[in-house]
Amino acid sequence: MSALVSLHLLAAVVWVGGMFFALMVLRPSVGPLPPPERLRLWSGVFSRFFPWVWVSIAVLLGSGYGLIFFFYGGFAGADVHIHLMQVTGLAMTALFIYLYFTPWRRFRDAVASDAFADAAKDLNRIRLIVTVNLVIGLLTVIAGAGGRFW
Repeated sequence: MSALVSLHLLAAVVWVGGMFFALMVLRPSVGPLPPPERLRLWSGVFSRFFPWVWVSIAVLLGSGYGLIFFFYGGFAGADVHIHLMQVTGLAMTALFIYLYFTPWRRFRDAVASDAFADAAKDLNRIRLIVTVNLVIGLLTVIAGAGGRFW
């Protein structure tokens, strides 16, 4: 069980921590850059971060359901905070899938073709989705860390 919990925790830290870093540290730091440079930088950042999000999702789902079935004996044995983590985790995953296959692809293609006005619009959509996912992710971390004490 400790291996599954450790993997689950590490995957959550990578995903939620990456979103926090992107919004709270990187975004304000690159604001002064000219739009073409800023948008190219974001394209490079996302190209490197999003594969880690996919890995995190796979690990979170695998370890989470592993814990539910092997430790709790199924959904009926899981506490409320476990169900909350499942719902919020699936919502975050759905938002990321949409982000990846819609605004991210348009953003990436717009940057590659130097269509920076279009890229900026999609970057704003990405930022909004990441902001929502960060809030959900932080609430999920609270549920995971403290839920058994509720």
